[in-house]
Amino acid sequence: MIRYVFILLTLCTALIACAGAPAQERRPIAWDGLGKDPNRPHVAKRRVTERAPAASDPNQERERVLGTLRPYSEAWWAVHDEIQAENDRQLGSKLVICPRCVEPSPREDVTGSIR
Repeated sequence: MIRYVFILLTLCTALIACAGAPAQERRPIAWDGLGKDPNRPHVAKRRVTERAPAASDPNQERERVLGTLRPYSEAWWAVHDEIQAENDRQLGSKLVICPRCVEPSPREDVTGSIR
């Protein structure tokens, strides 16, 4: 029994020594010229696409006007509401909701417990 414990302790010590060894320094790998060169750093290729010129932000002018108005006046609120409406419109054009999420249930007006 003592022999098995001694062998087990020796094996565990050897495994701990291997796991604690410092990482090897990266050295060049021999390459035969076929396939990717393992010595070159991996660089992802980017596709170049022509982007449409960025449209000017319609809220930029509204923000400038909002800064000149007296805070919380009727005119201020009107411009503020226009800014919020434009932000909502932009968000709505980017937001995608899956069709299953918005399907109405057959009986929406029914309330009650779920069992």
